[in-house]
Amino acid sequence: MPIRINLLAEAQAAEELRRRDPVKRAIWGAAAAIVVVLVWISSLQVTIWADSSRLGNLQASLNSRTNQYTQILQNKDLLLNVDNKLDALNHLAADRFLQATLLDAPMHATVDGIQLVRLRTEQSYESGPAAPAVVEHGKTIVPARPGSAIQRVKLILDARDNSANPGGEQITKFKETLAHTPYFRAQGISTNNILLKNLSPPQVDNDSGKTYILFSLECQYPDHGRSL
Repeated sequence: MPIRINLLAEAQAAEELRRRDPVKRAIWGAAAAIVVVLVWISSLQVTIWADSSRLGNLQASLNSRTNQYTQILQNKDLLLNVDNKLDALNHLAADRFLQATLLDAPMHATVDGIQLVRLRTEQSYESGPAAPAVVEHGKTIVPARPGSAIQRVKLILDARDNSANPGGEQITKFKETLAHTPYFRAQGISTNNILLKNLSPPQVDNDSGKTYILFSLECQYPDHGRSL
């Protein structure tokens, strides 16, 4: 039986021993771990960059929507202001002083011997500025006050007293008759609001020879406040 001698057995054993060296295997394991960590860090960095880009896009979109929201609020305030003014104008138009209704009222206030010569009205408006709200520590102390206007109407009746005793009781009766008509009652005008302003000296009518007196009555309507 032939005998085989492996002359490289010693070198092969040494090589196998080197291959099984624990230090070398630890180095290779550490290198592999480092590579894995580096790959993980790179992937994290890529993810961070992608998330940062997405965050920037979201932030830009949020800022854009915030600006739009602010603009919407401003437009809403403007619209509310316009609506309030429109309501005030509609209210003013609906409650305007009606001359035709006034002209009908003296027809229901006739008194013997009293002749209405002229009728005129005086209207004036006194405006008040708006006032902002007073806010302290986030709490409204005094609410905002819108602009306002006060309407003042005055009616002047020029008349002629042709009664038997001009300048006497018929003028008083005429005032009371005016105050008790449905129109003047609805306007809140009483005898206290109808003042005798002018009373002329007795005069003689050239045609009839009768004595008469000219007088004026002033009727003050209650003030009406209106928001602007």
